[in-house]
Amino acid sequence: MNSANPIKISLESYFQLIQKGKELNLERNYFSEKHQLQFWNSTEWLFKVMLPWNRIPDAMGDLKPKDDHHLGLVMIRAGIATTGYFHNDVMIDHKVFRAYMIRQKQGKSQIKYLKTKGKSRAGSRLRLGESERFFEEINERLTNYSDEFPIDMWGISCAKTLLPYFYSSEPAPPFAKDQENLISIPFHVQQPDFETLKKMHQKLNQIHVIFSEKGMEVFENTPLVGAIKSSPEEEDW
Repeated sequence: MNSANPIKISLESYFQLIQKGKELNLERNYFSEKHQLQFWNSTEWLFKVMLPWNRIPDAMGDLKPKDDHHLGLVMIRAGIATTGYFHNDVMIDHKVFRAYMIRQKQGKSQIKYLKTKGKSRAGSRLRLGESERFFEEINERLTNYSDEFPIDMWGISCAKTLLPYFYSSEPAPPFAKDQENLISIPFHVQQPDFETLKKMHQKLNQIHVIFSEKGMEVFENTPLVGAIKSSPEEEDW
């Protein structure tokens, strides 16, 4: 099995991995759309390193701090979302958005319900209106970030069923789906509130690694794999 959950590692462990990759003559590729280093043998990847969002790797793999780093984050689930703007790792602005989108008896969002039941009842129309305002307010806040600050990186976590409504809202978000500096947050977000925003920002500035099944075999006798095998489950925020 592979290390399905990303495991936090120290900077020292990161350099050990870089060195081990050189010793094994592994191919190293940087994927900017994920801000991730991947190490391959001749046929498959062995491990992936999720890099700190406030640093950038140079040709040698050293992690250089970003100069004048402006980060915008948005995390969206049915009925609750949060946005945050960070300058050089300091939170400058944040906002939590809430909306009456959940049908109490069924426990599903109004958007999911509309796919099968329509929107004829007054309660359904109310929830739909709340949903529309929900996305409008989120995008207004994000647009303010874009207008006021030179955002060099955006991070997003959004339930797949909500993405079409997020991108089709008026106003639209200040970035396109395939924009180069837009990165999907690589950790699960259950409840995007203020505490989660703070913890997620901290986590995004750490180093995490994932090993493939083959990579686990190659690094079987290293402390890193031992840590993965004994690590707790990923936090569900």
